[in-house]
Amino acid sequence: MPWCEPCERFWNPSSVTVEGACPTCGAPVDAPSELDAAARQRVPWHFWVFLAAAAVYLGWRAIDGIALLF
Repeated sequence: MPWCEPCERFWNPSSVTVEGACPTCGAPVDAPSELDAAARQRVPWHFWVFLAAAAVYLGWRAIDGIALLF
């Protein structure tokens, strides 16, 4: 767990800097593992659901718009 001794404060793994330092004082708290770094940079699943829904909607609107021309 990321604990900063000088600040006497617990930090969430997503709160510390990429280097694993305290955002307040800059002291090293916990070296983030590669798995933690990959999890922080991953795009949330609901973004992909929104992107798919937007693509379906815009595709349908394109088909509907083309159908109005003929």
